[in-house]
Amino acid sequence: MTTAQIFTDGAARGNPGSAGIGIVIRNNERVLLEVFDYIGTATNNVAEYSALLRGLEEALDMEIDHVEVFADSELVVKQVKGEYRVKNEGLLPLYQQLMPLIKKFKHFSISHIPREQNVDADKLANKGIDENTR
Repeated sequence: MTTAQIFTDGAARGNPGSAGIGIVIRNNERVLLEVFDYIGTATNNVAEYSALLRGLEEALDMEIDHVEVFADSELVVKQVKGEYRVKNEGLLPLYQQLMPLIKKFKHFSISHIPREQNVDADKLANKGIDENTR
């Protein structure tokens, strides 16, 4: 059993605008992986979903089977938990991609955290944008 905490964040400059994702995968305090990427023009919510998808894919590639996800997007967290319906047509395909991915883990939890507790993933998401727009 391998357990990890995944911190994800998406950023869009303009909404929609240039967008990036940031992911930090930790095993307690030890950083196992940091990812940043540019995802093109997207809304902030699409970037948030994209970061979550990529984070889970990376965890599966690392053979991690127990994940605790932390994200500062209340919308994404509540939609994944089933507290909110996914009504936005742009988010629905991402949600439909995400749900079967979650089932591949022996344990999955997702929690909303304040932005101040997600600084590392936020920096990476912005780095993803910056690296492309130079």
